[in-house]
Amino acid sequence: MFYDIEYSPDAEDHLRGLTARQQKIVLDGVDEQLTHQPAVRTRNRKPMRPGSLAPWELRLGDFRIYYDVEEEPARVVYIRAVGIKERNKVRIGNEVIEL
Repeated sequence: MFYDIEYSPDAEDHLRGLTARQQKIVLDGVDEQLTHQPAVRTRNRKPMRPGSLAPWELRLGDFRIYYDVEEEPARVVYIRAVGIKERNKVRIGNEVIEL
């Protein structure tokens, strides 16, 4: 079963802040990792703590993709934010979040 991928306006802004090469890594990784079983925990996909940016995190190297999964009425993955991990911080757009 396939899931559609939708990017929030914020996530689209975050992607625009990346280089073309970085954008390709993120977009290809999201398509590969999240079109099938996005709500299954794997080495690169983890549920987040309550109150976080989104319920799920996808790790692609130094990139972090935060997303929600909706099963009904349609199967959709909503990408909420795209960030870059730098040591113990994640930079999302112009904002830096301490981990």
